Amino acid sequence: MVQSVELLLDEGGEAEIRRQWAVLAEAGLGNRHPGTARPHITVAVAREIWPRIDHALERLAFEPLPIRLGGLLVFGARRPILVRAVVVTADLLALHRRVSEVVSPCPGVPATMAPGAWTPHVTLARRVPPERLGDAVRTVAADTDFRSLIVGIRRWDGEARQERIVIGGR
Repeated sequence: MVQSVELLLDEGGEAEIRRQWAVLAEAGLGNRHPGTARPHITVAVAREIWPRIDHALERLAFEPLPIRLGGLLVFGARRPILVRAVVVTADLLALHRRVSEVVSPCPGVPATMAPGAWTPHVTLARRVPPERLGDAVRTVAADTDFRSLIVGIRRWDGEARQERIVIGGR
């Protein structure tokens, strides 16, 4: 199973993503249980993240970071994933680079998470049936870009389905 390091949004950003999840769920698309997940931006993934890496993450310099969530993107074709792009800034890339450097010794870090290859986003709907992708896009396409604030970093253990706040957060 996968473990990850994720950036957490402020209350306003989290509420807006949850609203979009709910609209998609009402349309029969996306997450059926939006209350059980938490909006986030994944910055690192590995097969296993060791405890010493967790301790190094706790020591990262971190300040709340303003971001803008922008347009829609689609990842994949057979089982499309609908996401909202996070507009890239130098500060966001610097935070990603710092986290990547800490996590890089861990096993199973995918190349798509490396600096220069990473696509920052917040997932809106997974496994959208390809024939319903247009419906999913139309459901949230009229929503405008919005600002949020990254307020913390968490570690997610996908096997245990447990989160641990590393820095900040709520």
